[in-house]
Amino acid sequence: RILTWNSSAERIYGFTSDEVAGKSMQILVPHELREEETGILERLPRGEQVIAFETGRVRKDGSRIPVSLTISPIRNREGQIIGASHIARDITDLRNLSERMQQAQKLESLGVLAGGIAHDFNNLLVGILGNASLVLDTMHGENRGLLHEIVRAGERAAELTSQLLAYAGKGRFYVQPIDISGLVDEISRLIRTSISPFVTLHLDLAEHLPPIEGDSGQIHQLVMNLVINAAEAIADGCPGEVFVRTGLMDADEHRLALGHRGERLQAGRYIVLEVRDTGCGMDGPTQSRIFDPFFTTKFTGRGLGLSAVLGIVGTHKGLLQVESAPGVGTTFRIFLPAAPVQAAPPTRAHTSRNRAGEGIVLVVDDEEIVRSAARNALERLGYSVLEASDGQEAVSVFADRHGEIGAIVLDLKMPNMGGEEALLRVREIREDIPVILSSGVSEAEALRRFEGQRIAGFVQKPYTPAQLGEKVKAARGSAGAPMRT
Repeated sequence: RILTWNSSAERIYGFTSDEVAGKSMQILVPHELREEETGILERLPRGEQVIAFETGRVRKDGSRIPVSLTISPIRNREGQIIGASHIARDITDLRNLSERMQQAQKLESLGVLAGGIAHDFNNLLVGILGNASLVLDTMHGENRGLLHEIVRAGERAAELTSQLLAYAGKGRFYVQPIDISGLVDEISRLIRTSISPFVTLHLDLAEHLPPIEGDSGQIHQLVMNLVINAAEAIADGCPGEVFVRTGLMDADEHRLALGHRGERLQAGRYIVLEVRDTGCGMDGPTQSRIFDPFFTTKFTGRGLGLSAVLGIVGTHKGLLQVESAPGVGTTFRIFLPAAPVQAAPPTRAHTSRNRAGEGIVLVVDDEEIVRSAARNALERLGYSVLEASDGQEAVSVFADRHGEIGAIVLDLKMPNMGGEEALLRVREIREDIPVILSSGVSEAEALRRFEGQRIAGFVQKPYTPAQLGEKVKAARGSAGAPMRT
């Protein structure tokens, strides 16, 4: 029974000292934990302590609270146990932090997995798209249509790998200034045709917002996924509403400390994109899984959806917050850094129509299907091709024939010796050799890894023969310029 009750206990549990004096401790114990509490109390007469035991308690208003308990027997002068010191610590914040850290670690692991799958899948697509495109250029008759279907299927598969890379935070990334309100307004007609006619879409778009710096394709995908997800949270055939709002916020660090991944952003000016629905809402277990790849509360086969959203937000150095409860609806709130100044539009490399080539190109990739597709494409264009399956073999081949080789197509991720070390080693042999990087990661990621290096070009996997030919043709005319982030 409770004999004394201090002010901290009043604050934690909501009861005053007068309300609990003389009453059983069971008033604080949830019904399903009564047996556990009995087991704890049975240890005290034996002189045992309970140290930092985590359990749950009930507050005066009926809400639950996680606590850490330390209970010690109290003895009189004769050593007899006459009571117990019962100390409870509110661990709500600690539990929330722990759950957010676990969620962040889970998402990070899934991101690594997604990136790995996309890497291997892209290598296969290089072979599929490359060889099918080459055959398509020479084929006539009824089978040409079948090859067109193969190429189209490969391109759809490439879109899926792009979503996987976006989830992993390594998607293709072409930076340009984006008016978020203008983008939402532009795609609003497409959005309306993509959602149920029973759902009303409301736009509240702030004017004259500072731009964000990012990839318009990825932001387009982000908005579409969020709005479609919000519309689908409304029961089929039932009327509902989806609200899309944009605005500018000078957010402090406290406001930005509530991201889904547990990340923290610096205080500053942020463009806010908010998507709110009047749908069914989500309970805690559902919220903990909504960003898992292919998780859905709808029918199967939904794709990446919110998983890609989370990756896109991370790629743009932003933050995502979710508020939801069953029967209340859901709000997704995205914070993206406002650009300090109007950024210049990105420049695009000039594409040469004449892709006929000559000379020797060294293709370095650990996947035989990629080397084969690249060799077929380059030989069709008039080049001679040497191959290497990893960085060590590439350095060896280049050491023997560095005077003849006109360019290198270099994969980033390989066993034994990766692209970074291989580049340094071949440059020790011949400093002016043009090198085209080839990878499934984004060009921005390649820029980061090779900052300050002279790189003649970058070709994103999966690529077509024409794209590879254009990059090699351009690289042959230059030894490359320093890459800058």
